[in-house]
Amino acid sequence: MSVKIRLQRHGKKGKPFYWVVAADARSKRDGKYLEKIGTYNPNTNPATIDLNLDSAVKWLHNGAQPTDTARAILSYKGALLKHHLDGGIRKGALTQEQADAKLAAWLEAKTGKVDAKKDGLSKAQADVKAKALKAEQEVNAKRLAAAAQAEADAIAAATAAEATEEVAEVEASTEETATEENNETTEA
Repeated sequence: MSVKIRLQRHGKKGKPFYWVVAADARSKRDGKYLEKIGTYNPNTNPATIDLNLDSAVKWLHNGAQPTDTARAILSYKGALLKHHLDGGIRKGALTQEQADAKLAAWLEAKTGKVDAKKDGLSKAQADVKAKALKAEQEVNAKRLAAAAQAEADAIAAATAAEATEEVAEVEASTEETATEENNETTEA
């Protein structure tokens, strides 16, 4: 019986969630499996991977063949490196302490890269949010300025209309007094 390390799909339509399993190569994709090794959630950025490293390495030692995607996941989490280092220990090229030190250094470097990506993503998201807020504040300032200008124009138009009415009233009263004076002079 050949064993494969592969992904078993779970989750709803459009939101996949995978289990990383060791299964008989003849079993169905979502069918029977021998052992659940971990989980993989591609919906997050960066993807969330939870893997039992020792169990994965045990299956690799026993001859399990990972699929392409499972191989990428095992490589990302360091299972293939640990399997490789264990081969060096068996051959006598490395001691257990050297292999553990190399694996720990690699895992720390990998964690640093993942944290840097998360920080970069959160910073980019904050920059986008700040840029949108600044644009919104500019639009609000323009809107308030336009409203103030419209109000000033309305007040100016109202005062101009009042001034025009006052001038018309003064002219009318002047004309009335002039006509009254003309009438008085013609009567006299």
